[in-house]
Amino acid sequence: MTKNEMSNEVPIQNRVLLTFPQAAKYSGIGENKLRELAEREECSDWIVRNGNRKLIKRERLRDYLLRQEII
Repeated sequence: MTKNEMSNEVPIQNRVLLTFPQAAKYSGIGENKLRELAEREECSDWIVRNGNRKLIKRERLRDYLLRQEII
């Protein structure tokens, strides 16, 4: 990635959808745990499917995590 491409990258806190690695960085939760949570029925509203790729709705993930005591 060139320096110019890096400067055009949208910061994680401004993205609508996150990949699992981005969501892990954003939330401080490991990728494996996020993937496990994404399989739960109660968490299905924060997952978007793009073909066979899953993306995470950043705000819904944030709201979900703020309501949890234990994950």
